Amino acid sequence: MKKVLFVTSEAVPFIKTGGLADVTGSLPRYFDAAKYEVSVILPKYLCIPEAERKKMRHLLHFYVDLGWRKQYVGILEAKADGITYYFVDNEFYFAGDRPYHNIHEDVEKFAFFSKAVLEALPIMNYQPDIIHCHDWQTGLVPVFLEHIYKKNPFYQAMVSVYTIHNLQFQGRWILQAMRDITGLPAELFTPQKLEAYGEGNYLKGGVVYADAVTTVSPSYAYEITTPAGGEGLHGLMQYSSYKLSGILNGLDYKVFDPVTDASIVRNYDLDSVVEGKAANKKALLEDLGLKWQDDTMLVGIVSRMTDQKGFALVDYIMDELLSSGKIQMVVLGTGEERYENMFRYFEWKYPDKLKAKIMYSEDEAHRIYASCDAFLMPSLFEPCGLSQLMSLRYGTVPIVRETGGLKDTVEPYNVYEQTGTGFTFTNFNAHEMRDAIYYAHDVFFNHKDEWYGIVRRGMQADFSWDTSARTYEKLYDSLL
Repeated sequence: MKKVLFVTSEAVPFIKTGGLADVTGSLPRYFDAAKYEVSVILPKYLCIPEAERKKMRHLLHFYVDLGWRKQYVGILEAKADGITYYFVDNEFYFAGDRPYHNIHEDVEKFAFFSKAVLEALPIMNYQPDIIHCHDWQTGLVPVFLEHIYKKNPFYQAMVSVYTIHNLQFQGRWILQAMRDITGLPAELFTPQKLEAYGEGNYLKGGVVYADAVTTVSPSYAYEITTPAGGEGLHGLMQYSSYKLSGILNGLDYKVFDPVTDASIVRNYDLDSVVEGKAANKKALLEDLGLKWQDDTMLVGIVSRMTDQKGFALVDYIMDELLSSGKIQMVVLGTGEERYENMFRYFEWKYPDKLKAKIMYSEDEAHRIYASCDAFLMPSLFEPCGLSQLMSLRYGTVPIVRETGGLKDTVEPYNVYEQTGTGFTFTNFNAHEMRDAIYYAHDVFFNHKDEWYGIVRRGMQADFSWDTSARTYEKLYDSLL
């Protein structure tokens, strides 16, 4: 049996700020236990809920050199759903009310974390065959492994995999300061290695030095090799294409299951989806103070409110959508103040058409997925996306822009062949988005049989973690 160590800055059930935590907390449970033993290591943040921290037991402690610094490292352990989680403890770095603060603090924090992980392995008597690193926060792990630790026989057989969940976030900082923080030699901070546009770049280090690089959908793996999607690193991604692949994220079908979900008013399956969704929609509308209207399609949004998620398009077309009489909308999420205020304004202007909850609640999210007729996700770019997978699982028809993982997971409706699982548009254009929404409404209102064909095909699509795990296993097999 081969051992795999996931190195990540967050993982459910312990700490979550986004989809990264869902991946690193869910995927390890789906590997073939006869072939791979997967463990996870992450920081022991002070903001991890006390109930979760109480599950941890202290294993050992030691000190690590980081540049000119000598820092305490504690290692703790906890079990969750059969997976062993390790935690790196240092209150100087991991105190505070949230896991990330600002780039100045975070580049040192995650340099410490990356080196502490590698330094801990022989002391723990734990020798993974594969170290699987996630996002810029762990980009230095392959660098440290190659330039420091492989001189030691304990590390020489280890291979590294580096997964990019969002290329926009790269861990960039002042070159000289990064040299001081990491203690790495000046010759590593060149354009061929860790330097990009005059700055040090953690993500670039991970891409250059990892044995394999993945991202979270096949389309995004292509898009990051282009000037439009490469976030300034498209040349590096083109050069690294020999070791770059896209493996689609999955969804935990045990957590997101309309048959057993305790958060929704009525459970349903493929056979009872019409009645089940109607009951959930009626209950949600009553709670929101909106009226049921047979000719009005309820559109849901559950999202971080950022430019990436396409809210500039929503802002541009909201007056037309809500005044049309065809659309009601329920929104859940937080993010940039201008978008939060945009939804507050339109809720005030159209109180019978829009309800915006500027907050996040997992239970409320599940209710929206189960209750809405359609789900809007017009992203500027989307490495994979999980919300469209959740909406498909609950029979809520996605309306998405054809980019990244959205393109890979939502098949456009074809009226002639009666195929497809959603409605799509190609360009980042508000009127194209509007037309896709109105087309969906026409099918919803005038062609109910075709609409529920789309619903059922979406519910039958398989985007569970099982498929993703088998693909990762093939990658691991090829490296070993």
